[in-house]
Amino acid sequence: MAAHRRLPPLNPLKAFEAAARHLSFRLAAEELSVTPAAISQMVHTLEEYLDMPLFVRLNRSLRLTDAGQACLPYFSEGFDRIAEGIARLHSVERSGSLRIHSAPTFASRWLVPRLDRFSRKHPEIDIELTAAHDLPDFSGDSAEIAIDFGYGEYGDLYSELLFSVALVTLCSPKLLKGKHALKRPEDLKHYRLLHDEAPNQRADQPSWADWLQAAGATQVNPKRGPRFSHTNLALEAAMEGQGVALTLDKLAAPDIAAGRLVIPFDVRLPLSAGYYLVAPRSHMERPKVALFKNWILEETNKDQIPSGHAI
Repeated sequence: MAAHRRLPPLNPLKAFEAAARHLSFRLAAEELSVTPAAISQMVHTLEEYLDMPLFVRLNRSLRLTDAGQACLPYFSEGFDRIAEGIARLHSVERSGSLRIHSAPTFASRWLVPRLDRFSRKHPEIDIELTAAHDLPDFSGDSAEIAIDFGYGEYGDLYSELLFSVALVTLCSPKLLKGKHALKRPEDLKHYRLLHDEAPNQRADQPSWADWLQAAGATQVNPKRGPRFSHTNLALEAAMEGQGVALTLDKLAAPDIAAGRLVIPFDVRLPLSAGYYLVAPRSHMERPKVALFKNWILEETNKDQIPSGHAI
């Protein structure tokens, strides 16, 4: 076991080290954001503690005594090591794993295609991504931060809206060509309607019937067409040209950008629900969580979905 360290008070030690480097109480005071008189008093306290003078006080300058000159390198090195330790602590807090819980379709269609950008920006952080519809309880190792599809009602938890969403029609570009090219909403009568019935849908979420009514397509049967229990399945079917899907615009952003999907009609039904960043307030003070928050907000600001028929 290491012997008990007999150390002087820290603040007088800091005051002496700064004054000794500058050979000036005034400059030491500026560095430590105190008054020159406070520096002088703290140095005096240290000299009394050590029972020896550390400075020769001249009319307009300071000079270190032999004792002051001898101890200065050790004191300076000690403060340098403390600063290195603090830097190392912050480095540890910024590194390691970050546990993220996300709504499944958001994770696969929006987040995962962008995660490489976060990893390149912060290679010291390893992402642990869990996809599930229910919000985690944030206990133990369940999650540090979550992305939830909801209304922003999270009680005492921190929450911030990432983006609002709207229901839009989505299809393969090849459906815009040929004998029954999609030009007007009424043209949907020639194609199967793909129903996205993912379990995270809200009770007030519009249906195909609502969209067709808004678009004035009275000759299209809203009940026909296959039904899918996951948004990914409906989007995959749409990309394969098997029909036209009605789902959330932002979730298709990568596929729209890549030309795999288009929005054939500029009729959007905004939802009251949106995607929220959610976490305990104490988690938001963690450097890794703060870095992820800043990054994902930057990404959502970049994410603009084009509108109109020709996309």
